[in-house]
Amino acid sequence: MGRLTEVIGVLIDPNMKAFFARGGKLLLYHGWSDPNVPAVNTVKYYQSVVDYMGSSNTSSSVRLFMAPGMGHCGGGEGPNVFDKMAALERWVEHGKAPEVFIASHSTNGKVDRTRPLCPYPQVAKYKGTGGIDDSANFACAAP
Repeated sequence: MGRLTEVIGVLIDPNMKAFFARGGKLLLYHGWSDPNVPAVNTVKYYQSVVDYMGSSNTSSSVRLFMAPGMGHCGGGEGPNVFDKMAALERWVEHGKAPEVFIASHSTNGKVDRTRPLCPYPQVAKYKGTGGIDDSANFACAAP
């Protein structure tokens, strides 16, 4: 129970000094179409950490990725499959923070859409040419 309380406490308290001091990395992601937990709660928490800790401290230890059309931890109409664990390993073991995820959506086992998931507050913007189901035709940019 103590460990669970520690994890829950971290997700409420924006003071992450001890976590950052131990070299902790926090990778947050949330689906905009989550029917169980409002996505805006995760955005508000992330912003509270940035406000409390400062953007320069936060960017090296915490990243938030919002997934349009993704449900609760996956599923949904939007691209929702991406390799979070490999990105976290690269960040912790090699110091390379995730800059973008290429997420995919499948129907009947076949990928039918890909899209970049951008670090918040950036969003994937259509470049204006090519198919809208191909991540190569989008770029991360300010909203």
